[in-house]
Amino acid sequence: MDWKVFWVTFATVFLAEMGDKTQLAALTMTADTGVPVAVFTGACAALILATFLGVAFGSILSQWIPPALLKKLAGAAFILIGGLMLLGKY
Repeated sequence: MDWKVFWVTFATVFLAEMGDKTQLAALTMTADTGVPVAVFTGACAALILATFLGVAFGSILSQWIPPALLKKLAGAAFILIGGLMLLGKY
């Protein structure tokens, strides 16, 4: 285990997730349902699965696409999705 990579990844994902729509959805679902353990467990399972898929596809894609290009493609995808959201088409 590369602990430096672990902690950098932890800090990056933790800071990126603070105050995002996932956290707000968990907050409102807990308030609506009154069952925080179920919401916590479901949210954790969903984040684990989403992260697993990202890591799996990232490791596969990095075999064919150079990491620098992969970063640029991911950035372009964020810009595209943001533009579509601003235009109300996403």
